[in-house]
Amino acid sequence: MAEIEHPQIYLITPASFELSSFGKELETVLDAVPVACLRLAMASHDEDRIARAADLLREITHRRDIALVIESHVLLSERLGLDGVHLKEAHSVRAARKTLGEDAIVGLHAATSRHDGMSGGEAGADYVCFGPVGASSLGDGALAERELFDWWSQMIELPVVAEGALDEALIRDLSPVTDFFGLGEEIWSAEDPAAQARTFLNAMQA
Repeated sequence: MAEIEHPQIYLITPASFELSSFGKELETVLDAVPVACLRLAMASHDEDRIARAADLLREITHRRDIALVIESHVLLSERLGLDGVHLKEAHSVRAARKTLGEDAIVGLHAATSRHDGMSGGEAGADYVCFGPVGASSLGDGALAERELFDWWSQMIELPVVAEGALDEALIRDLSPVTDFFGLGEEIWSAEDPAAQARTFLNAMQA
């Protein structure tokens, strides 16, 4: 993997959003900061709603040469012509790669498990995501510590993403040992998402 000077932004959609307003909000953020990849992470299981969202986001991202992946839905990724899929189980990576082909992006969220991250990498994942890195009342309270990212960046060539409950201090601390920051609610919950994105970008480059 080529060395990068600074980590890049990996943007994550809200779990639920209105297509009419979110498209404009997304474009404002994408025009404010460089983004490497966008993950469609809707909680909905309404296939039609997901497909309409994907169509909108694909038009916006591909116009800017930004990769678009979808969380979990391997077959929808293929059918909707997206760039890949983001998975939550290491054992799913090999099958997704077989379905989507070598050119697709297959990413894995390994939570706080070094073992799952390595297993996903061996199965053909293009990146591994660890998190949450910040304290949150969600989940079981386990955190992906800086030591994990430090070890990964020294020992493993596969790109790594830091995600979950990020703030400026965590971003500055983790910037030397991660390739991407997965930013979602940290941006969308702000009064001015584009300004918040710029603030986080400045922290990555500090």
